[in-house]
Amino acid sequence: MTHFDAPLADKDPSIARLIAEENRREHDTMRLIASENYASRAVMEATGSVLTNKYSEGYAHKRYYEGQQVIDQVEELAIARLKGLFGSGPQDDTLHVNVQPYSGSPANLAVYLAFCQPHDTVMGLGLPAGGHLTHGWTVSITGKYFKSVPYGVSAETHRIEMDEVRKLAKEHRPKILWAGTTAYPRTLDFAAFRSIADEIGAILVADIAHISGLVCGGAHPSPIGIADVVTSTTHKTFRGPRGGMIFCKKQHASAIDKAVFPGLQGGPHNHVTAGIAVAAHEAAQPAFKEYARRVVDNAKTLGEALVTRGFDLVTGGTDNHLLLVDLTNKNVAGKPFAQALDRAGIVCNYNSVPFDKRKPFDPSGIRIGTPAVSSRGMGPGEMEQLAGWMDRVVKAPTDETLLASIAKEVKEVCDKFPAPGLRL
Repeated sequence: MTHFDAPLADKDPSIARLIAEENRREHDTMRLIASENYASRAVMEATGSVLTNKYSEGYAHKRYYEGQQVIDQVEELAIARLKGLFGSGPQDDTLHVNVQPYSGSPANLAVYLAFCQPHDTVMGLGLPAGGHLTHGWTVSITGKYFKSVPYGVSAETHRIEMDEVRKLAKEHRPKILWAGTTAYPRTLDFAAFRSIADEIGAILVADIAHISGLVCGGAHPSPIGIADVVTSTTHKTFRGPRGGMIFCKKQHASAIDKAVFPGLQGGPHNHVTAGIAVAAHEAAQPAFKEYARRVVDNAKTLGEALVTRGFDLVTGGTDNHLLLVDLTNKNVAGKPFAQALDRAGIVCNYNSVPFDKRKPFDPSGIRIGTPAVSSRGMGPGEMEQLAGWMDRVVKAPTDETLLASIAKEVKEVCDKFPAPGLRL
């Protein structure tokens, strides 16, 4: 064996050790980051395959490099499977799919490039209200190159009020209207967004990065056929590799494809495309629908258990995979609580809540989600345990003996639910 063919453990023991440590950590902890999940061994094998060696600028059968006989089949298979999942079938001619975006944010940038000129007006849910950076927030390139008019949530209910969205849209007449969130625990009324977009002649874009697995699993309403364009990551609830995908109506296919390549990118990541195809195949199985329902059921159960322990949930609960917890009444900020939970074996992220009086890097809340624990097969009993542990931590976030004790209890539960894709 030449040094070039040596396994990772021999060639680079430092990286091999760090990967092993992360592997162990992902097994030993309860991962409640709403945007994280476990990819299957099959997905990871595809993304770690020889397909990473191939350069393939262009699209299937229209490449700028030779030797694409296999690559074209991989990309076409991924597209057909996604049409079967999100559309009417693998041959759905009304739905166009692009699987080349490197992730969700590049997919969203392609939408801007396809439909907007610099300084055009766009509208999306503001970041402090649960929206995403790429929907026009000021620190993002999308808020610098375009005139962004964010809509928010009600001060009373913390929910999106469609009458307010309509009022703003009619006043500012955006070129693009975004329907998508990153920290909003309720379903979106895609039909209502469609009605507003039609009134003002806007392109309606649904960003389902967080919920694409719930959508194709039947646990969340679908925007396919309603929105002009639908963007998504391919990980999160979808359980694929770290990539992106764009769905659009047939009339927008050329604009979207040109925006992705050559507008924003060079060659696609073929190993990721293969991983997307594998994830789509997995999502077509009956077990995936059960998983999607379990994600939502677990989030609701966890939310109810937290409420009974005095935690304040934004909007009072959830319809999807995540919960936003306002810790103001617990007299602890989100950042130290998230850090304490991490030491207790419970991984989440600190997060701003609507109308937060604290700074974004030291906010009042945390965001938690159930995709990863649901992929492990955990259910109502484990959600009750989670709420109990979180209650113990919030009462004594600096008690390191307590945190270590809870981490041990967490690991004992995790040992009963092996995580998909991990090799211990």
